[in-house]
Amino acid sequence: MKRVKGGEEGSNGSSSKSPPEARKKVRKQMSEESEALVEASQSADGDWARLPQELLLHIFQYLPLLDRAYASQVCRGWNQAFHMPELWRCFEFELNQPASSYLKATHPDLIKQIIKRHSNHLQYVSFKVDSSTESAEAACDILSQLVNCSLKTLGLISTARPSFMEVPKSHFISALTVVFVNSKSLSSLKIDDTPVDDPSLKVLVANNSDTLKLLKMSSCPHVSPAGILCVADQCHGLRELALNYHLLSDELLLALSSEKHVHLEHLRIDVVSENPGQHFHTIKKSSWDAMVRHSPKFNLVMYFFLYEDEFGPFFNEEIPVTHLYFGRSVSKEVLGRVGLHCPRLVELVVCANGLRPLDEELIRIAKHCTQLSAIGLGECEVSCSAFVEFVKMCGRRLSQLSIMEEVLIPDHKYTLDEIHWEVSKHLGRVWFPDMMPTW
Repeated sequence: MKRVKGGEEGSNGSSSKSPPEARKKVRKQMSEESEALVEASQSADGDWARLPQELLLHIFQYLPLLDRAYASQVCRGWNQAFHMPELWRCFEFELNQPASSYLKATHPDLIKQIIKRHSNHLQYVSFKVDSSTESAEAACDILSQLVNCSLKTLGLISTARPSFMEVPKSHFISALTVVFVNSKSLSSLKIDDTPVDDPSLKVLVANNSDTLKLLKMSSCPHVSPAGILCVADQCHGLRELALNYHLLSDELLLALSSEKHVHLEHLRIDVVSENPGQHFHTIKKSSWDAMVRHSPKFNLVMYFFLYEDEFGPFFNEEIPVTHLYFGRSVSKEVLGRVGLHCPRLVELVVCANGLRPLDEELIRIAKHCTQLSAIGLGECEVSCSAFVEFVKMCGRRLSQLSIMEEVLIPDHKYTLDEIHWEVSKHLGRVWFPDMMPTW
């Protein structure tokens, strides 16, 4: 028992050490804790460096290119992850001249590195160029060097005016041919506003006819109806097509409607007038009917940029258009024909019409276009009573109703302050006129 008491006394005695000795003990404990924290920190750093490449790949995919490049300088493992082929399958080259564009540009050194180390990894590629010819030529130079890659998608995008059209045609065709020849599984091609021609399309078909599903080539003046017909005849898997009206023909529609061809999903036609009074050919109703029988759910999107006296060949017979946009002024007569001959119409946008009210035309459209779910009206005039009747006839299927406030003309029945309540009641949601166009 004395020993116990002695131990207790010893313990009590040790707790009553002098202040200097107590401070030394505290410092020692703090030093040990600090060393433990450093070791833990070093261990954590080691864990980051040893992250599995699968996890690094997942993280890097969410990083912007510049941040990814900075991260590659952290350690050897992260640098190796930076060059993993999976990170270079999809890439957008942004080519802009600093003197003429405020947009960011892909650094030339990075372009050289991609061509040297990752060109065979590229699969989904797009080029975004500004209005300068130098940027378009730089894009062609890069395309010419992609001899070891097999692209699945390619997009050539002009952010301002069509700068690819100013590149020497031979230079552009040579660069594009390199891609067409080496890419054996090209499925999507967007080459609007470019000098592509019939011979280059034949090269495309010869190497990618089994895989091509999407082709957008509006405003390509060097392509003839025979050239696009060759594509339709050979590429039976084509599901989306965009082109100018001058390339559309009865033969093309019949080729797209053949038994060998898959169901078309989307056909976009740009009807553009280059000169006032331009003549436009007519497509037979039987050709459109064949298209609808073959692909009953396909979307026909038509953009019209014509002068009023050039609409003679259009909307005289039934046409299966689903989305219709008028970029210039269109007459009451033409809109009346739309109401009679466009039963599949889903969306209608009229940017301008003039000063004659469109009351009768809107009522006719609501009556005959029973699938209409979106409409936009700009510089037009419609009486408030007719507009309310139009909305009442269409009902809640109008998911998008974009009407400029200046379009609505007050009458004896409704004022501008009252119309939004009546329209909201028929739509089943709150609605107000727009102060500026939303399309």
